[in-house]
Amino acid sequence: MPKRPNAIAVSSHPNVLSLEGEIDLHVSPRVSVSLRQMIGKKPKQLVVDLSRVTYLDSSGLAVLIEGMQNVEQYGGKFAIVGVQETVRSIFDIARLDQVFRIFPDVDAALVAT
Repeated sequence: MPKRPNAIAVSSHPNVLSLEGEIDLHVSPRVSVSLRQMIGKKPKQLVVDLSRVTYLDSSGLAVLIEGMQNVEQYGGKFAIVGVQETVRSIFDIARLDQVFRIFPDVDAALVAT
């Protein structure tokens, strides 16, 4: 069985969660823990960078939806950036492209209000 790449990458921004590889049932719990830790600090804006994500299943979507709801609950803004074509179709089919604030890159999300 091949070793999975680390799902969570280091970001130069404290309020940006950079993900990579396949975000599935096995990886989603780690993503959820990371999101909860970041949300606990109540940043004004939390950005999830999917630019290096090659696959996202329903468990990954559920973690992102929960994160967005938790950030909005305290009045913060939640954004997703860098959605690749293979992952974008999942957002489109589930109509989540109309729910999430999606930007092309981290800088665009950070300057948006």
